[in-house]
Amino acid sequence: MTVRIRKPTVAGTFYPARAHALNAELNRCWHDRKVLNVPPPKAIIAPHAGYVYSGAVAATAYATLAPLVGTVERVVVLGPAHRFALQGFAVPEAQIWQTPLGLVQIDAKAVDELANLPDVVRSDLAHEREHSLEIHVPFVQRALGEVALVPVLVGQITPDRVAKLLEQLWGGPETLIVVSTDLSHYHDQATARKIDDTTVRHFETLDFESLSADCACGAHPVAGLLAHAKAIGMRCAAVDVRTSADTVGDPSRVVGYASCLLWA
Repeated sequence: MTVRIRKPTVAGTFYPARAHALNAELNRCWHDRKVLNVPPPKAIIAPHAGYVYSGAVAATAYATLAPLVGTVERVVVLGPAHRFALQGFAVPEAQIWQTPLGLVQIDAKAVDELANLPDVVRSDLAHEREHSLEIHVPFVQRALGEVALVPVLVGQITPDRVAKLLEQLWGGPETLIVVSTDLSHYHDQATARKIDDTTVRHFETLDFESLSADCACGAHPVAGLLAHAKAIGMRCAAVDVRTSADTVGDPSRVVGYASCLLWA
C-alpha cells in the first residue's frame, strides 16, 4: 500500500521552507508573543497568516499548551476552505502530513469515522493548496511534539453541523481542538480594530449566531466551536488581538488576528 503524504504548499512563502530557518522563525514568534499565566485550554482559536504577520499572535495561544506535552495525543484542526468550493467538510486521503520539521501522522481511525458522515468528503484536492490548516502544523509540532493530527476543512455548513462533528471528535484531555481564522481584511487600522473588537466580543460571549465571513474568514468553523462550547458551558477569552499593522504591515490596508482560549 502506497502511503500518501500531504506535502507543504506554502512553505517558503507563509513560513520558511528549511527546518533551521523555520525553527528560528518560531523562536521569534515565541519571543514576540504575549506571556500569560493561565490554565491550559481545551481549545484554541488562532490565526493563519504568514508568520511574519500573525505568528506572534498564534504563539500566544500555543505557548499556553506547554503543560499539556505528554498529555495531548491528538490535535483536531478545523479551518476554512479558501481555494476550493466546499459544501460541508473535507478530510484528506493522505495518511501523513509533512512540514519542514518532519512528518505528522494523521489519525486514520478518526478520519475514517468522519468520512462516513453525510457532510464529509475525502479529498486531497481540497487540501492541496489550502493554507488555513498548514500554517498551524509547525506550531503544533513546536508546542506539543509528536501527536496525531485530524485535519478538517470546513466549507458552507451550519454551526450545528460543525458542533456535531466537534462533539464526535472532542474526546478527553488527550485531544486538543484548534480552529483557524483571521479576522477583518483590508480595512484601515482604525476601522479594522473596531470591527475586530466587535468580533472578539462575539467570540468571548459565545455569540456564534452573529459571526459572518465579513468579520472572520473562518466564521463557519469558529461558529461551530462556539456553539458546542456554549452547549457544554465553556468560557472563552481573547488573549491576543492585533493587526498586520501592529507587526510589519501597511496601516491603510490591514488584516486582523486574534488568539482565544477556551476552557470547560
